[in-house]
Amino acid sequence: MRVVSLSRPDADVEALAAVDAMLAAARPGHRLGFVRDARALPPTSSARLAFVHADTRIAHARVGASHMAIGLGDVVVLRSGDSLELDAPLSFVVLELPEPFAAEAPSFLCPDRDPRLTDRPGGCATAHDAYRRILLTWLPTNGPYTCRAVNCHRVCMTDSFSHYHPRDGGFEELYLVHDVRPGAGLHWSPDVGRIEAPALVDRATARTLVRSTPLAAGDLVFIPRGTMHRAVGGVLAHVVTIPGFVPAREIGLDHHLRAIGERLGLVGDEALPYQLAASSGPVVK
Repeated sequence: MRVVSLSRPDADVEALAAVDAMLAAARPGHRLGFVRDARALPPTSSARLAFVHADTRIAHARVGASHMAIGLGDVVVLRSGDSLELDAPLSFVVLELPEPFAAEAPSFLCPDRDPRLTDRPGGCATAHDAYRRILLTWLPTNGPYTCRAVNCHRVCMTDSFSHYHPRDGGFEELYLVHDVRPGAGLHWSPDVGRIEAPALVDRATARTLVRSTPLAAGDLVFIPRGTMHRAVGGVLAHVVTIPGFVPAREIGLDHHLRAIGERLGLVGDEALPYQLAASSGPVVK
């Protein structure tokens, strides 16, 4: 798991290049970059998504005959040969894709202004009133705009369940963090194999199982397959799955974390964090 800060003028471009290399190795044809203070994105032969990121400004944008005022949380869909023109500078995370977009995807995906994009609780935000806008989905019943090379939704995560995406048939994820409440962050672990064998975990091992990383607006988080993760406390982000989301590839771990803590009597500072609602038994989504 890697966190790259893109909010400062001295954004960690070396760390982003490392994430791009990991993504390209895991998912050939997908490439990742960051463009600061751009007034245009020139055409390329590849399909791209340009996420307004680490930037609170508004600019009027044009792609071909389509135009829109865009800002943080909005996404530009660039097909092969498309260019983006802006009347004021904006910063973008740009994701290059190995296949074209479906015809129905518009040039601008604006989760807070498109009447077709409404709250659909689920995934990492299951509360009935959760903010979760699905911009690109693999399944037409989930939303109006489909894509299999990448899916994304903008969501506020307050108490998501602990889970991972398996190496076989799973997917990588990016979190593009737009805002965080005080104390919000990410619980994560590279030790899924140990968590899934709770009877073998001793007290010393339990201390190292789950790590906690604070997040900040402007962060980019790369979560490879096989890494447990759980956002808590109020993290507003674009969650990007590469390739598109596959059902039954979110494997819950809260019941194992609870079992480890109860067997070892872990309380206070030693307690393992888990989501109570998902801890009574296996959860697969």
